[in-house]
Amino acid sequence: MFKKLLALFSKDIAIDLGTANSLVYVKGEGIVISEPSVVAVNQKTGQILAIGNEAKRMVGRTPAHVVATRPLAHGVVFDFEATEQILRFFIEEVHKKSIFPIFHPRVIVGIPSAITEVERKAVSDATKYAGAREVFLIEQPMASAIGARLQIQEPGGNFIVDIGGGTTDIAVISLGGIVVDRSLKIAGDKLNQDIIDYVQEEYKLLIGERTAEEIKINIGSVLPLKEKKEAPIRGRNLITGLPEEIILTNEDIRTAIEKSVKQIIEAVKTTIEETPPELISDIMKKGIFLTGGGALLRGLDQLISKETKMPVKLVEDPLTAVVRGAGVVLENLDELKEVLVDMDYGDVPQI
Repeated sequence: MFKKLLALFSKDIAIDLGTANSLVYVKGEGIVISEPSVVAVNQKTGQILAIGNEAKRMVGRTPAHVVATRPLAHGVVFDFEATEQILRFFIEEVHKKSIFPIFHPRVIVGIPSAITEVERKAVSDATKYAGAREVFLIEQPMASAIGARLQIQEPGGNFIVDIGGGTTDIAVISLGGIVVDRSLKIAGDKLNQDIIDYVQEEYKLLIGERTAEEIKINIGSVLPLKEKKEAPIRGRNLITGLPEEIILTNEDIRTAIEKSVKQIIEAVKTTIEETPPELISDIMKKGIFLTGGGALLRGLDQLISKETKMPVKLVEDPLTAVVRGAGVVLENLDELKEVLVDMDYGDVPQI
């Protein structure tokens, strides 16, 4: 009886815990939170000053004792306490709107496919200590496939490439399980760093991560464009030490990120080579599906299609595919429990 009350009154949630951004889905409501995975900490006192958008605005603009940092790197927890604080922030934001706030929620968290058992336990424990009643993990490519409304439980191949902030997860899914998968630590953050390095080397200009990301979004492409795109960029000249503004073009960005994009495409090709031939014919018909923020890079779908000789499709709203998929599992937990990561949840407290 008590379990039925918990299921009825607790606001169960699904979280896409991304390296760059995190999204929260509430059962019966949809996506309610979308915030950067950033925490601002006062190192003198250890106090958390801000989380999410407010913390991101502080990046590069804080005094020495205040550090705005991302506690996840390549989808993996490297600062357990800060990750717990982010999760607690999300859970409490949902929890305080609950009619019965005494009932703690069940939480599904999206994770990269290739992280270790220890890293999975770190995510699970951080979520548990943040206030979850019960914790489930789902691999991001699996969640993306469900979010894209692919028929993952049927005996046919589904090819997903999920390009996030910290990792690119590539997977072939059939009969509700991952047949072949690959995870690279080359994704949105690496492309930003490529741009920073290129501008520093070619123009002797030092720019920040936020500036690099903005320029990537505004004019970035992986193929030549019919119309040349340009954008001003400001930074510090490394020779004079003075502020300077230059004009970057889409060709500059293409050159800067070319090597990393090639590595992603090579990983896609390798995954195709490892896929059982029975599933290849299915994938050739359905195509390769792109999800995640990195999938929005201009021309990426066309380039992957050209290199693999397969149709490539950008899913609808690729930024939210993982959390939408985790939300579908949350809404149908009994029917879709087999798609969750197989872990021992015996130590999760039943509140």
